[in-house]
Amino acid sequence: MLKQLLEYVQRLLLLAHETKQNRDDIEELQERVADLTEKVQILAAGIERIGERERLEREKNLLQLENAILRLERRLPPAKSPKERN
Repeated sequence: MLKQLLEYVQRLLLLAHETKQNRDDIEELQERVADLTEKVQILAAGIERIGERERLEREKNLLQLENAILRLERRLPPAKSPKERN
């Protein structure tokens, strides 16, 4: 009887220790998840900024191309009428 009681007490102490360890592990994992969440949010914001910067760069390139075409059109002599070509 005493031996069985001792085994129960040992088992109870072991379970208490394992429960404490599990709680500590859960707390550490929660901190890591919070840290990863913060890093993912930072990365998402960075990706969004890069996308916006790329969009603006494409828009700028398009405007530069349009300006170059307009400048080129101004330099060309006026088109000859069909009568003048013959």
